[in-house]
Amino acid sequence: MRWWSLAAAVARAQTPESEPFRVPTVEVQEARSAPEAPESAARRDPSGALTVIPVEAGGSAARDTAALLSTASGVTLQDSGGYGQSKSLIVRGAAANATLVLLDGIPLNGAGGIADVSRVPVALAERFEVLRGGAGARYGSGGLGGVVNIVTRRPGSHARLAGELSYGSWDTAVGWLSATGPLLGGEALVLVHGATSSGRFPYRFNPNPTLPGGPQEERRRVNNDARAAGGLVRLRRDLGAHLTLDVLGELSADGRGLAGTAQNPSEDARQDAGRGAVNLRLAGAWAGGTRLEARAYARGDRLRFAGGVGALPAQVQVLGGVEVEGRARVGAWQTVSALVGLGGESVSAVETNAAGGERPTWARASVMAMDEVWLGGERVLLAPSLRLERAGPYTLWSPKLGATVLLPAGLEVRANAGRAHRAPSFLELYVRQGTLLPNANLRPERALYADAALVHRTDASLASVGGFASLYEDLISYEAYPPGAARPYNVARARVVGLEAEGEWRPHPLVSGALAYTWMVSRDLQRDGRFYLRALPYRPGHKVSARVGAGPRWLTGRVELAAQSAHALTRDGAQVLAGRAFVHAGLSSTWGTRPELTVSAEVRNVLDARAEDFVGYPLPGRAVYLSVAGTFEPGGAPP
Repeated sequence: MRWWSLAAAVARAQTPESEPFRVPTVEVQEARSAPEAPESAARRDPSGALTVIPVEAGGSAARDTAALLSTASGVTLQDSGGYGQSKSLIVRGAAANATLVLLDGIPLNGAGGIADVSRVPVALAERFEVLRGGAGARYGSGGLGGVVNIVTRRPGSHARLAGELSYGSWDTAVGWLSATGPLLGGEALVLVHGATSSGRFPYRFNPNPTLPGGPQEERRRVNNDARAAGGLVRLRRDLGAHLTLDVLGELSADGRGLAGTAQNPSEDARQDAGRGAVNLRLAGAWAGGTRLEARAYARGDRLRFAGGVGALPAQVQVLGGVEVEGRARVGAWQTVSALVGLGGESVSAVETNAAGGERPTWARASVMAMDEVWLGGERVLLAPSLRLERAGPYTLWSPKLGATVLLPAGLEVRANAGRAHRAPSFLELYVRQGTLLPNANLRPERALYADAALVHRTDASLASVGGFASLYEDLISYEAYPPGAARPYNVARARVVGLEAEGEWRPHPLVSGALAYTWMVSRDLQRDGRFYLRALPYRPGHKVSARVGAGPRWLTGRVELAAQSAHALTRDGAQVLAGRAFVHAGLSSTWGTRPELTVSAEVRNVLDARAEDFVGYPLPGRAVYLSVAGTFEPGGAPP
């Protein structure tokens, strides 16, 4: 039995001329699905709370990765303001360094454990997979809150050129160009991308914050510019009747000004970074459902700061590894999977307490096993899994039990419970960063979690409502270390519970909509009267993302809403970030098929709402972008 996502059902029901736009696919899980790549979230966690966001749902190229990911329920964006500025994710209340971000399975979390998704352009991606809930059993250390897998564009067997160029407010220009076609007996993709923005948007500033209701000044952000460029190459080739080779290479370079907060602006602090990644995957499939996949990957990251408090030598992180995963059918109702992985990582540091010198190095090893058992005539799936991992000096074990029950009338129940870990990062253990001191005695953070949801799907709609609970223990928190410094300790505990609702609806081929809502209650459990039972900072209690679109292919309109409630900025609740609501709107017109041309206009923050994030980082007001995108297939190759 196969259960298809709503997106696939809608695609079958429509003609290309009537499709207005594509909406995110919510809670997509497939029973007895066709084999997928091993890094696919649906493969690795068949009962997980998964949202798949197609890049085509995101409008113009000027819309960044962070904005698309924040449309999923359970995901909160931490934004330092403006295109190209630092952006990180909080999933189900876990800290930003407790969410794994992967590029086709390659970990992107830096030496500090936080992945800056602003450094991943939308142009690279075909879709985003957001897996919410502890993911230690399937992905290893770091997935306390969840995993975001960025699935890159696929190579093609037919010659095809595609590209897009956007230009808009504050001299923001974003573009990409790709070519696919046959190469060396296989299928190839070559893509280049680039972006630049001055970031000089206006914001309101109160020069006398101690006087409530005082007059505000209109200022402009300075030293808030950003630039980036890079490329992606993929090659896929069949090596016979059973084997397929997939090779990926990615390079990027970016730089930006670090403007600082409105209260403490910086006019000369700069960050320059570069990344290179390579991934080789060999996959084999045989009769009877047996699959064997081997993968080798490597990534290097270079980060350099200048200005501000002074120039620092470049910090370089290098990591790599190999994984072998097998999957086999055992009898008629059972599938067994196993994975073995070996790897390592190292980081250069300005100042370090590592016993081995100036470049601490870790080895990593892990083994994982998962059993998928179908019961009741393929109506019930039980999926227990266990991972044992050695990360540097730490031994971690992460069990999980997942279950899916298929009910009549298009209903489905899924549930998960387990445990996950995050080993301390190199920076927390070894590297001194100004007044932030390392602590080599840190213990891994851990999470106990459970969730359950009810899913209903038809050919024209899909809805999911569920609850989750997480207990985070031994959380690493920086505490005062006299005189005038801070050091990380395992002192924090937290409890997070909440509800998540997501849905899609297409009542007519020319009308569609999507909605994601999160209600979350977080509590600090540290036995300190200043913090005990207070809400965790940066965790809004309510978050809504909605989209409505209508129109034929030649003129499609859409309106979007992104809103969140007020929440604390500090652990004692003394500072609060006001709630906010942003409304976005766009129009697009697509003509032809080969070639195809799309012209679009997008207005971000239509109502010019002025807001901040973090402690005084202004966010942009109203912005307007125009985009032109096209595809061309020489020789009239089929789409």
